[in-house]
Amino acid sequence: MADHTIEMSDETLKNSIYSLCTVPNGRAHGGSFAHRGELRQAKRIVVKLGSAVVTRGDECGLALGRLASIVEQVAMLQNQGREMMIVTSGAVAFGKQRLRHEILLSQSVRQALHSGQNQLKDMSLPVLEARACAAAGQSGLMALYEAMFTQYSTCTAQVLVTNLDFHDDQKRQNLNSTLQELLRMNIVPIINTNDAVVPPPEPNSDLQGVNVISIKDNDSLAARLAVEMKADLLIALSDVEGLYNSPPGTDDAKLIDIFYPGDQQSITYGTKSRVGIGGMEAKVKAALWALQGGTSVVIANGTHPKVTGHVITDIVEGKKVGTFFSEIKPAGEFICDMSIVDFFSTFCCTSRSEIICQLAELLTEKKEEILAANKMDMDLAVSHLPPAMLKRLSLSPAKLNSLAIGLRQIAVASQDSVGRVLRRTRVAHNLELEQITVPIGVLLVIFEARPDCLPQVSALAIASGNALLLKGGKEAANTNRVLHQLTQEALSMHGVREAVQLVSTREEVEDLCRLDKMIDLIIPRGSSQLVRDIQRAAKGIPVLGHSEGICHVYVDADASVDKVIKIVRDSKCDYPAACNAMETLLIHRDILRTPLFDQIIDMLRTERVKIHAGPRFASYLTFSPSEAKSLRTEYGDLECCMEVVDSMQDAVDHIHKYGSSHTDVIITENEDTAEQFLQQLDSACVFWNTSSRFADGYRFGLGAEVGISTARIHARGPVGLEGLLTTKWVLRGDGHTAADFSEHGTMKYLHENLPNMIFTTDTNM
Repeated sequence: MADHTIEMSDETLKNSIYSLCTVPNGRAHGGSFAHRGELRQAKRIVVKLGSAVVTRGDECGLALGRLASIVEQVAMLQNQGREMMIVTSGAVAFGKQRLRHEILLSQSVRQALHSGQNQLKDMSLPVLEARACAAAGQSGLMALYEAMFTQYSTCTAQVLVTNLDFHDDQKRQNLNSTLQELLRMNIVPIINTNDAVVPPPEPNSDLQGVNVISIKDNDSLAARLAVEMKADLLIALSDVEGLYNSPPGTDDAKLIDIFYPGDQQSITYGTKSRVGIGGMEAKVKAALWALQGGTSVVIANGTHPKVTGHVITDIVEGKKVGTFFSEIKPAGEFICDMSIVDFFSTFCCTSRSEIICQLAELLTEKKEEILAANKMDMDLAVSHLPPAMLKRLSLSPAKLNSLAIGLRQIAVASQDSVGRVLRRTRVAHNLELEQITVPIGVLLVIFEARPDCLPQVSALAIASGNALLLKGGKEAANTNRVLHQLTQEALSMHGVREAVQLVSTREEVEDLCRLDKMIDLIIPRGSSQLVRDIQRAAKGIPVLGHSEGICHVYVDADASVDKVIKIVRDSKCDYPAACNAMETLLIHRDILRTPLFDQIIDMLRTERVKIHAGPRFASYLTFSPSEAKSLRTEYGDLECCMEVVDSMQDAVDHIHKYGSSHTDVIITENEDTAEQFLQQLDSACVFWNTSSRFADGYRFGLGAEVGISTARIHARGPVGLEGLLTTKWVLRGDGHTAADFSEHGTMKYLHENLPNMIFTTDTNM
């Protein structure tokens, strides 16, 4: 391939590599695709470029940058073995630019001088007839496409059509034959209506049934062409994100992800775009006609500078971009009804506690059903999941009993959670201020193969009055389904079944992270890679979590032998895959070549822990273990790094440099040294003479946790019920105004602290 003049983005490159690994096969049996994920199989694709996409904002000339990005994507897909066709606008705009230029040049110098400079500035150009503009612009438009595609060693061909080419059987067959031959030769057809000769569209002649479609604009042309050529996918790019339930920009306008033909009555259309002769209504009609003919359709934005460079490839990869038209009515798609959220947030504490207790009872009563579903997941996963993941996936009677106990603790804690007064202040006479706890709103918790997370997080959300969306790993699909059914059964006792929803559709995590108008907080539970991916993908939604669990245990010179062996073994070996497991063991220099050091090494060998030597530790040894590739590694297995430090302060400096602010431990009998360590170290959890494995919501007495946060705002460490609450300020006055407290006002601020009452908002107690 020739050197590109346009740099390929990382995202586009990633998509291209992925697609190269999956050869598109096209549709089976001639039907449209039912789900977005199936769009990866699209073999023959029509890309329709609306006038607003191709033309500049002044409607005179082409948007060359946008066009170049689109050409890059089309060429990439073509070179992957797909058959690409483009239906383009732009001839009129390109011709208008050329004709205006010619008119200005044709003005004689004498006339310009005679008219005077001021009159020349005010001179208006004549109105240009659209057909003349099209005739002048077609050749230039095609030359531009040809030059751009040549950069990618891709050949193009121009095809101009009119309505008669589709309504006359012979002409239609000729057109079909021509396009088939071009595709066979790996040529990209560039298709447009022959606007130089086409008559004006007749009113109300747009779409007249399955067999007839009037070519009145490029929307209808693209639809007719896609059906005629049996295309798998039609991508219609415009200047809006997709189809909205009401005109974009109006109150409560919501982008429709999947549009089902039976939902047409729920749409209110607005005006058409700034250019072109079609509007959203014409696009929808054309899309539905194509869908009925067996072609899948996506309407998306081709003008947004942040997405134009990968919008086409994103659609083909099945990502949630624009509106996907499907003949299958969306089923099982989560619906976060804000009325449910508002109602649930004001639930009385007794009702919330009853729901959680009922869920705890169901975990015990339905134990056999849960374990049977979990066995199905284990049987499917045993062949491909590593042992650490299998341990997370596995449930047992003991685990379920522990879950039930934790849920009952949460039920008790929920009694005084929402509506608790944190501060009361008498600002002035008859002017009182309160700060009270309130739910955050809607939580999205994404977790991997750990089904025990579902009831824990559900109980915490219920206790804190938050609505909850859950996205679990596919490895635990059967277990999650049963646990979610039990959760909704418990919620049904107070009529709030939909307050906790399990996202079981094909939404990718990245798509969920874009729902900034629906979701208030994202909490990832899983590997460090998952957390990092979520933090990168989240757009405008805060993420609570930690990207790594690089936990240290520092063995001081004054440490007790028995405590060291016990704590180090538990921190590393109790559950190596946990985020609170020890990953680096720091040894005081004075302990080297002592019996304590030998006992530590013997214990780790007995437990089959692989040791990676830090650079200083390796320098002390003649024959050292394998040297650590990095001092900042989360092994998540029976492996750890061992390093030598000169002092407690040296250990603190090492942890600040290489740690992740998760959990760090000192083992020492020197109280002064321990207190300095606890005060100086800036981690979410700092322990003295105890295992790092205690960094857990259940062990802290929180009942459970939604995760461990290493952030420095909102919540830190194991995040339980308190971490899922925020506050609001309530001010009660009696006609007070700020002017009353001005220099010439009649009132003065008191700012007196008042004793707190327990609740202000829970009126149903």
